Amino acid sequence: MDSPKELENLCTQIRRDILRMVHAVQSGHPGGSLGCVEYFVALYFKVLKHKTSFQMNGAEEDLFFLSQGHISPVWYSTLARAGYFDLDELNTFRKLNSRLQGHPATEEGLPGVRIASGSLGQGLSVACGAAQAKKLNQDNHLVFSLHGDGELQEGQIWEAVMYAAAHQIDNLISTIDYNGRQIDGDLKDVLDLGDLEAKFKAFGWRTLVIEKGNDLLSVIQGLEKAKTMAFQKQPVAILLHTEMGNGVDFMMGTHKWHGSAPNDEQLQIGLSQNKETLGDY
Repeated sequence: MDSPKELENLCTQIRRDILRMVHAVQSGHPGGSLGCVEYFVALYFKVLKHKTSFQMNGAEEDLFFLSQGHISPVWYSTLARAGYFDLDELNTFRKLNSRLQGHPATEEGLPGVRIASGSLGQGLSVACGAAQAKKLNQDNHLVFSLHGDGELQEGQIWEAVMYAAAHQIDNLISTIDYNGRQIDGDLKDVLDLGDLEAKFKAFGWRTLVIEKGNDLLSVIQGLEKAKTMAFQKQPVAILLHTEMGNGVDFMMGTHKWHGSAPNDEQLQIGLSQNKETLGDY
């Protein structure tokens, strides 16, 4: 799947997956999931050097860690459509004994998932450890991680930011989903992060800003540029400006769909704005 049209169609289909998964169980987090669709498609279908024949140790491949585990719907859909497991399994999202728990977990052995996440603030520490392990093993691959901007209010994030720079973990590319909203409201009203780019630079990271985080080509180009910035004795931080709820008009411009499911009528409206392109599961 290489053409821009095919990838755009995939973004549309993943948005449909997200809406249908969350609606089916009337729980989950559609807002941030919809906002990160282009990132996941760009990462898994253009940038990440990965193997769908999943091995937990991830030797000789790039690794990805989702720290903001509540946006699991977009990750599950991406993994399924990339070939990690059957699309039909998306029907089990958040159901009893499902491998597709509300927050990603490892106990059930879901291919593609290497850590349990959703307890915010921990993913960057894990990514640092994985990146250092690759260096020790002389494995010249990258480690990617994704974090919510509200998650950066957690102190452990900044311990890991400091650690990564101090140890020159330069095979690490961490992206911030910078949508400006979190569960309780706008970021600036809950706990403003200030000049986030300046903060990462002050901590010794190289930085890259992607202003159009919901434009697929911009995200692909940004991630590819970030790869050229790696292996230069500094970790790399990407500030990815996204829109929570992107692609569904009534979910955009508000934090209220952070963790709310659409009803039957709202589902149909959302699906009508994202016409089927590749086939629903």
